[in-house]
Amino acid sequence: MTKRAIVAESPRTDRATPDSRPPGPFEGAVFRTGAARLAQLPPAGPRELAVAGRSNAGKSSAINALARRTRLAYASRTPGRTQQINFFDLRGGAVVADLPGYGYAAVSRALKESWQEFLWRYVTTRTTLIALVLVVDARHRLKTSDLELLAAFVPSGRPVLVLATKADKLNQADRRAAVADISSQLRDAFGVAAGTVNVVAFSAVSRLGVEEANAHITEWLGD
Repeated sequence: MTKRAIVAESPRTDRATPDSRPPGPFEGAVFRTGAARLAQLPPAGPRELAVAGRSNAGKSSAINALARRTRLAYASRTPGRTQQINFFDLRGGAVVADLPGYGYAAVSRALKESWQEFLWRYVTTRTTLIALVLVVDARHRLKTSDLELLAAFVPSGRPVLVLATKADKLNQADRRAAVADISSQLRDAFGVAAGTVNVVAFSAVSRLGVEEANAHITEWLGD
């Protein structure tokens, strides 16, 4: 496994101007380690919150927006090439797991299946995984690969937060329609189990939905 590069960050450019609001649960996150296969996963211990999404859905930008940072999570220059789960320690003692992007077509079928198997095994067997944040492009709704991932998680009853990202590219009416359509997809796919899933219109650019997402995550973590 190639270790993830850690880049020194300037506090003047990489952090927001301090204000009086309480910090969000992702603020102060520190990179711990990366794992490219099951044997490299850190020992199960603190509560874990996973963040998943299709390649190019805006997952890295969403994590950075929640952390009020610009370079905490990195998007690969080649979509679909991020091969490991990156773990971040939160100041409250919990852990965030940034899962590899999935669903990108321009990688070999064998490689894609290998990554998806790793992600599937993590989501279905990790005993300390308490909740899932799923990042989807609001303009494209839930894709088949999103629903397949949710099918491995939703029946467990653990909570899910769907961030409908890039909502700044939609007008208000279209944002409402996107959230309604995604909620309808969830009900059709999972019935009453969809009650454990919340959908939030989100934008890393305008910070739309950041506080609402923070409220859900804070509730999960008990902070």
